[in-house]
Amino acid sequence: MMPTLNPQASANLPTYSLTDWQGGTRSLPDEYDYWIDEVTGEIPPGLVGTLFRNGPGLLDIGGVALKHPFDGDGMICAFTFKDGQVHFRNRYVQTTGYQAEQQAGKILYRGVFGTPKPGGWLNNLFDMKLKNIANTQVIYWGAKLLALWEAAWPYQLNPATLETLGEINLDGLLKPGDAFAAHPRLDPQQQRLVNFSLKPGLTTAVRLFEFALDGRCVLEQDYNFPGFAFIHDFALTPNYGIFFQNPVQLNPIPYLLGFKGAAECLSFNPQHPTHIWLLPRLGGTPLHFTMPACFVFHHANAFELGDDIVVDSICYESFPGLDSDTNYRQVDFASLPPGQLWRIRINKTSQAVTMNQLDPRCCEFPCLHPNYVGQPYRYLYTAAADNPTGNAPLQGILRLDLETQTQEFWSAAPRGFVTEPVFVPDPTRINPEDSASQETAGWLLVLTYEASRQKSDLVILDAANVSQGPLARLHLKHHIPYGLHGTFTPQTFMDSPV
Repeated sequence: MMPTLNPQASANLPTYSLTDWQGGTRSLPDEYDYWIDEVTGEIPPGLVGTLFRNGPGLLDIGGVALKHPFDGDGMICAFTFKDGQVHFRNRYVQTTGYQAEQQAGKILYRGVFGTPKPGGWLNNLFDMKLKNIANTQVIYWGAKLLALWEAAWPYQLNPATLETLGEINLDGLLKPGDAFAAHPRLDPQQQRLVNFSLKPGLTTAVRLFEFALDGRCVLEQDYNFPGFAFIHDFALTPNYGIFFQNPVQLNPIPYLLGFKGAAECLSFNPQHPTHIWLLPRLGGTPLHFTMPACFVFHHANAFELGDDIVVDSICYESFPGLDSDTNYRQVDFASLPPGQLWRIRINKTSQAVTMNQLDPRCCEFPCLHPNYVGQPYRYLYTAAADNPTGNAPLQGILRLDLETQTQEFWSAAPRGFVTEPVFVPDPTRINPEDSASQETAGWLLVLTYEASRQKSDLVILDAANVSQGPLARLHLKHHIPYGLHGTFTPQTFMDSPV
């Protein structure tokens, strides 16, 4: 087992109501296209470009609620910052499965996280067809806007209109049955986008891809792990792609027989270690290490210090899944293990792996200044619970100073709930006499759900002064269901004036 976590604090009263949180789990069936005309505060004039966000927007089909939000169809949101104003647009990714179910008015595919087709287990028996839901990440790279889901090919979209152009194999790079992960990493030194493809089984195959600015794949490396691997994210350094092989096992029988979704058939084994694989980006023999059992969805960052590799990750004591009979809208947050930020230090010579908890607060969706990906860094930002201990919904943004061990926190509690922050650099604010400004000159864009309005806001925070609260709140005319990931590009894709 990993070192003992700080216990969940039963003395802390919840800073939220479950009813308020549930408001962000409603579907948004409508698609919008408008300039945001209700703003509190001032939009920074230097903030120009487009924030793209992805997440499950349709959480019921034909009046039947999905069993898990991760089974929901992907909805892309675009916030375009131009001339001191912001335009909003959202569109569903028109996947083949989405179109078929919309036409049929009912669920036609089994969800990976447990949503069954109607008709009981007999109607789900041995049905292993996957619907590409394209609901996890969206990124603009090589003049293409791609909606990503880790179990299938990307879908390409028109960046100006969000019109779906179709599923693509990246110029033949992906073969039928290949997947393209939903967690690409940008190497700021080489200006490359690095991503991976995973094929789990008795032996798990991993392929690393590296893409130049023009979208060409300039490097491919193939590796294999012994045993089954469920890997959602990876970390990147100048020399390695870093993968944590969580100690989970898959029993496919309930899935094959139609009783459970594939993810419901995962079980966490605390007696087995978490395996760490350092895959050389230029090829060669993988380096293998082990650490105490934990589960990792997301990594914050990694960097190299001589013989040491340092990886900062959100770690859970066990797989944070729900019981198959639990309605996710009725989840008891306090009963689940919190995700917490840990630093894992790997010495390549001695093989020693040490773990140090950086902060006990429940958190997820870490980010940092993009220029420091894969490099030693000082400031980390993450969505976090309002209380400093215990598991709870994400209601605030935490900034950690990893050098001074101090922090800043902004909270939307008690009635606000946050999603992943996206860091947008502002190089004009760098102060040559203040080294910290190299990492903090910029803004954090955070989509929030405001239960008091039953609508969503886009919040703009100063990355150098998180605790002062929003520079601006952009009030939407509707809510947006809790999403997953997003990216920012300095391009606007809008030719017409405001």
